[in-house]
Amino acid sequence: MVHHNSTDAFMHFIWPHFLWCFVLVLALPFGYLWLLRGRRRFAYTYPNLTIIRQALGRRNSWRRHTPPALLWLALCVAAIGIARPTAQVTLPADYMTLVLAVDVSRSMLAEDVEPNRIQAAQATVKEFLSELPSNIRIGIVSFAGTAQLVQQITDEREALVASIDRFQLQRGTATGSGLLLALSTLLPNSGVDLQAAIYGEEFGRWGSKPLAERKSVTPQTPAPPPVPPGSYSNGAIILLSDGRRTNGPDPLAAAKQAAQRGVRVYTVAFGTPNGFIPGWEGSSFYARVDEQALQAVAKITEGEFYRAGNSQDLKEVYRHLSSKFSLERRDTEVTALFGAGALLLTLLALLLSLVWFKRPTTEH
Repeated sequence: MVHHNSTDAFMHFIWPHFLWCFVLVLALPFGYLWLLRGRRRFAYTYPNLTIIRQALGRRNSWRRHTPPALLWLALCVAAIGIARPTAQVTLPADYMTLVLAVDVSRSMLAEDVEPNRIQAAQATVKEFLSELPSNIRIGIVSFAGTAQLVQQITDEREALVASIDRFQLQRGTATGSGLLLALSTLLPNSGVDLQAAIYGEEFGRWGSKPLAERKSVTPQTPAPPPVPPGSYSNGAIILLSDGRRTNGPDPLAAAKQAAQRGVRVYTVAFGTPNGFIPGWEGSSFYARVDEQALQAVAKITEGEFYRAGNSQDLKEVYRHLSSKFSLERRDTEVTALFGAGALLLTLLALLLSLVWFKRPTTEH
């Protein structure tokens, strides 16, 4: 079965301290009732009360209070609007970029998914690409012992399909390397230091001098200031893995870098707990998915985690992701809606007052 975890976001306010205005507005009905009681203290003498009752009619008792009630509702709506509320609204996706990071370690040869994990994943990813709208561009990264960019970001589906066919299985599982390369591909100017993160600070010596001591032609871009996790709305990363990390940087540390840049990472755990690889280079072994790490990566970045135990589950996961990126949920400020509601209620109150309490003109 397919399982995924998601975080539901409720309405929140950009200026929550202005909600005190709403508390003050709630007290207005008590003042209104106090004024009505004060008016009832004055007594008038009429020769015949029946005439007054007939003149007022039964409808005037609630008509008299309807416009003030509408004005009070308008003030309530306006008071909430002053606090600048935001809510998650489902909107058609704008121009977006997705980077797929696919595990190509040798554990993908496990035959718990027919015909095996890698062939099932390749077929499903191709189907996923065909269902995405044309306004979404795709980049593809593969990772095993290290990570490599298989296909630059493009909107040409044929080039993407061809790059998936070029997957080559390798030793090791460097999940963190794949995630960092996907992040650097999505945001090339975000200051992700791939060399230091993947290979270490001392990587790359020319003769006796490390690269750090040589004059750099393209200096490293400084990292931008951190932003709220999940706030980047122009793209995301989809990470598919079927094994445990064996080398490379910690995927949780890589997830924190993605979260600091607001990028969501949607993780897919592919395979069953009893995945078995027969006869790889003269040896056989079991390949188990590190679901705990993938769940943590999704949680850190405000993404979602999915579990797919077979090819059909994987297809359902990618169908769900396809619909998510076609119609995405965004935190959108809805202050204008509250302002429009307050204006309509005010206009309705004024209109009813003019219609119900219009004084007849006297003819001379």
